[in-house]
Amino acid sequence: MAGSSYGRIFQITTWGESHGKALGVVIDGCPAGLFLCEDDIQLFLDRRKPGKTHISTPRKEEDKVEILSGIFDGKTTGTPISLIIHNTSQRSSDYSEIANYYRPGHADYTFEQKYGFRDYRGGGRSSARETIGRVAAGAIASKLLSSLGIHLTAYTRSIGPVAIDENAFEAAAILETATCMPDRAASERAEAYLAGCMKDYDSAGGVIECKIDGCPAGIGEPVFDKLDAALAKAVMSIGAVKAVEIGDGIQVSTRRGSSNNDAFIIKDGKVAKETNHAGGILGGISDGSAIILRAHVKPTPSIFQKQHTVNRQGEEIEIAIKGRHDPVVVPRAVVVVESMVAITLLDAMLTNMGARVENLAKIYGK
Repeated sequence: MAGSSYGRIFQITTWGESHGKALGVVIDGCPAGLFLCEDDIQLFLDRRKPGKTHISTPRKEEDKVEILSGIFDGKTTGTPISLIIHNTSQRSSDYSEIANYYRPGHADYTFEQKYGFRDYRGGGRSSARETIGRVAAGAIASKLLSSLGIHLTAYTRSIGPVAIDENAFEAAAILETATCMPDRAASERAEAYLAGCMKDYDSAGGVIECKIDGCPAGIGEPVFDKLDAALAKAVMSIGAVKAVEIGDGIQVSTRRGSSNNDAFIIKDGKVAKETNHAGGILGGISDGSAIILRAHVKPTPSIFQKQHTVNRQGEEIEIAIKGRHDPVVVPRAVVVVESMVAITLLDAMLTNMGARVENLAKIYGK
């Protein structure tokens, strides 16, 4: 299978299936000398693991990470870092029924058309559980970025029709609410909305927002590898994401240039912008402002309502999916978006080191 690796210098390769023995990731290109332990990675994995709240799948997985290589005396060595997370709560019998039909909203049909067969146990490589390797790698990228003064904040902006009030933003609430919303009142309303979805045997989608503070100007390439294009690709590679916005996103299509342009000013002796409609990226290159990204996440396709589909014999049938499923994937996907953004930004920064002769001179000059 092609396409399981991402990145140019800070490159990750995820492996494993939803109901296999384990999943993991190999990270190549991480610089030597970063203090790193399993607890650093576990903090991120705990944010995405199942069974934590009443609005996530009841599947119980500890998702304990084990570092197999790339660390010596508590620091990265510059060699590939290999991480493994064992599956401990597989119930493949829950999925035996779907072996003969295609679930609406899933990759069952397309996967089978491509490879001639499919792993029907929870979706195999198409399962959201694949993202565990991304999150483990993202924890490392985020720690390295943090050491450079660059900090990422991701959170749920909306679930269904319920959106946060930016005036009520409370960072601590992101890790304390079941929805990962930074607005406790909005979180309560969203939970009530989800309770209605669950009562109707249905699911919900939502929007995840990620903000990057401290990114310097000059990161990204001006043509095919624009920073916003790279971020969009990274986040769109997450299975449930159907659209990505940078800055004001789709709103810019209704504006005039005079109201959409960000005027430049001098602030504290440096070039800055009065506004940030562009979301921190101009011409594919970071401009020093906060980078703002939003990911639009579809409703969980596994719902308990009866649905119309076809089986492998070409017959139209009615099905009701069984098993353990999230009524909304948005809260658990928050850290996945944050991780993919961190991986992409770090890779772009490492690539950017060769953009100027003086950068090389700082390292190799005599």
